[in-house]
Order: sequence, then structure tokens, then C-alpha cells
Amino acid sequence: MEYRYLGASGLKVPVLSLGAGTFGGSGPLFGAWGTTEADEARRLVDICLEAGVNMFDTADVYSNGASESVLGEAIKGRRQAVLLSTKMGLPMGDGPNDAGCSRARIIKSVDDALRRLQTDYIDLLQLHAFDVRTPVEEVVSTLDQLVRDGKVLYTGVSNFSGWQVMKSLAVADHNSWNRYVAHQVYYSLLGRDYEWELMPLAADQGVGALVWSPLGWGRLTGKLRRGQPLPKGSRLHATASFGPPVEDEHLYRVAEALEVVARDTGKTVPQIAINWLIQRPTVSSVIIGARNEEQLRQNLGAVGWTLTQEHMAILDSASSLTAPYPYFPYQRQEGFARLNPPLC
Repeated sequence: MEYRYLGASGLKVPVLSLGAGTFGGSGPLFGAWGTTEADEARRLVDICLEAGVNMFDTADVYSNGASESVLGEAIKGRRQAVLLSTKMGLPMGDGPNDAGCSRARIIKSVDDALRRLQTDYIDLLQLHAFDVRTPVEEVVSTLDQLVRDGKVLYTGVSNFSGWQVMKSLAVADHNSWNRYVAHQVYYSLLGRDYEWELMPLAADQGVGALVWSPLGWGRLTGKLRRGQPLPKGSRLHATASFGPPVEDEHLYRVAEALEVVARDTGKTVPQIAINWLIQRPTVSSVIIGARNEEQLRQNLGAVGWTLTQEHMAILDSASSLTAPYPYFPYQRQEGFARLNPPLC
């Protein structure tokens, strides 16, 4: 297993992490992802640790806290061997303070997460969404105090826009508060929007990307074919409307390119899609999911080898889309290229 620094921090994380969204799964979304309980979760954690994957990502909103609780049971007795990443900020109830990132909500959410995870500290706490109602100074100062108190070691965000990340970092720097070192983002061969602004920002500011849904919301499994219906057992029947949209033509163009590379390399389509991400700039770790041991072992096979430049070019070409304004106007002009050289 390869380990990388998480952004500009001194924390090393594995290039693959396990997402615990399937743990304790309930409801229309998380129940469709999986219903892994403590015994099976413990076995998945065993397999991860044997492979060198020691980082586990969850969130309070996953099955209303059940994911954190099951993960806490699964790591019992080996807390020092793992890195725990969780998120807060999305609604956890109907009360006036059950959503957002106010000082009161952050502190309560951290205390609740510590209880469910059965630990006295969180390695990485991420804000699950930007709270436009709460002053950034209140948010960042509260997180800084949690770090000083030892309840949280590092902080990050998830699904922020560029200006939201940059404003938060500027406030942290101005007040000498701890700054975000991670940004959990959607990034895949089906969704490369991260590259247009967030990736350059991450490279400039030392914010490592933790990639969620590397298989394009379960679409890059090798089972979807042009002109054919969804397989009967696909979770997309129940969950497609929850995830990032994708046009059919783009999906099949990428899927067919992946099939070409799969035939050349002897690797599976998911392994290739994940390996492509591992080679992208600013990516610290790719969060994989698994409903069972078989899926987990297959995804773990995405490391230990490297796609060739030729295969990367095939995938880059098939997945490329025209950038939106203001990123597209001068891309093809020589002067723009000199001012803005590509990251890769």
C-alpha cells in the first residue's frame, strides 16, 4: 500500500480508504448501499488492515448515526491502528439546531460522534457542506478549539465550492487558526469537474483530495452496456436519482474506453477507474466502498500497479468534456497555456 501526505499536513494516509456508508445501512439510500453489521464490518476492517488500508471514512448522517456506531464496534481494541474520518453538518433531525455548522452544532456533533465511535478523538473531521448562515469565523474558530482540546486532530471539508474553501483558509490564516488540509470531493472518469477550479486551488493551498464515489455512483462496474437495460441487481434502480447526473453518451463512451484498457491490462473495470484516480494530481486517498468481502478484495486490487501513459491518454480522451465559463475561453491559446500550465 502506498501512503501519501494529506494535503500540506504531516499526516500520511493510504491511497485507498474504506468508506463505511454500507455499515448499518437503512433507508432508501443507505439501505440500498448495504446493511453491514458489526461482525461483517469487523471482517472488512481486518481485510483492510492486512492490505495496509488503515483509514475509514463515515459521517453522522449515514443511516442516522448507525454507520459511526458499527464502525466503532468494528475497530474496538485497535483504535491506535486506524485513522477515523467522519463528517457533520447535514440535517440530523427537524429541530432548529439539528443542521448546519454553528458552534453549538459542531461541538454537539463531535461529542455524539466520539460516543458512537467509542473513541476520545477523531483523526479527521470534515464539514459535510458549507453553511451559508453561520459566519466563517465562528466555524473555523470552533474547529480550531476542538483541535487545541485534542478532540480532533485535523479538519477538512466536503463538497465546498472554490470560494468557500478559499475564504475559510483566508480566515484561518488571518487568525492563526488551524486550516483545512482535506477536501472530500466527487471525482471520477464520469465527473471531472473537480479539475477546473478545486484541483488548482488544492495544489496551491495544500489541500488533499479525498475522493468519494470513484466509480461514478456505481456506474463504472463494467456491467452497464450501450443499448442494454440496467442489470436487475444494480443499486442504480434505487439510488440513481440521489447521485451526480451523467448523460448516457458520455457514460457509454467512458465505459467502452475502460473495456479497451481492461482487455489490454487484464484488470477489472473498477480497478482501472480507481487506478486512474490514484495517478491524478492532489489526490491523497480514494474512498472505496464494499458490500461484501468479494467487492472489497476486488477494489483493493486497484493498487500495486500503474496504468501506462497510453492507457491514461485513452481514458483522458474518452472522459474529457468542455469546461464551463470562465475556464474554457482561452484554453486552446498558446498565451493562456504559458500563464496556466496544466498540473499533469
